[in-house]
Amino acid sequence: MSTEDTYEEATHEVDVEEPIEVGDLLDDPRTDVEALCLCALLWSATDVAGHVSDLLNGTDFDRGVYGELFEVITGQVRTGAPHDPGSIASRLTQSGRAGGHHGTQLTRALSEATIAGAAPSAVGHYAVAVLSGAYRRGFHVAAQSMTQAAEQLPEDQLFAHLLSIGRAQRAATERLHHAQTSLSPTHRASASSNPARNTEPTTSEGSPAP
Repeated sequence: MSTEDTYEEATHEVDVEEPIEVGDLLDDPRTDVEALCLCALLWSATDVAGHVSDLLNGTDFDRGVYGELFEVITGQVRTGAPHDPGSIASRLTQSGRAGGHHGTQLTRALSEATIAGAAPSAVGHYAVAVLSGAYRRGFHVAAQSMTQAAEQLPEDQLFAHLLSIGRAQRAATERLHHAQTSLSPTHRASASSNPARNTEPTTSEGSPAP
């Protein structure tokens, strides 16, 4: 058998289901704020993880596989199930999401997040950093949308389109500010030490005591 025939036979035996993607070649997760956010979330207490899941969602992550993993973790949190790395790995397997190329990406992302080295106490900081990145990317998308509109929309629709984008970015600004406030260490410490919104003593009728 010739060298060429041996090469062709060997290459035919390799079953390549999907090509390698850019997302498969990752930076060090210890310097990736999204991996650090997931790491801190995996090791955080259930009440803290629940608070983060109320303020962040998978679409806030730049890497889609991290966003998908975030949704799996918060899905466990919302149902009261454990959300530690082992439980998430088990959930991926049970739901049939650990197989194939995409499953490999998910399990690799989980491994990266598990060993990223983030402190659970810093989950709020990393969550805000992820949301801040999404906020900035939103302005890039808005600029692209306006450029496209300037080229393709009728004149009488341009200003309305601009207003629509402005409203969306204002909502994004308010959302970021809310997350920055509610996830700050000072705010969380205050909320845990003062669970009641109104601590004034009241009379039997419910009005503040003199």
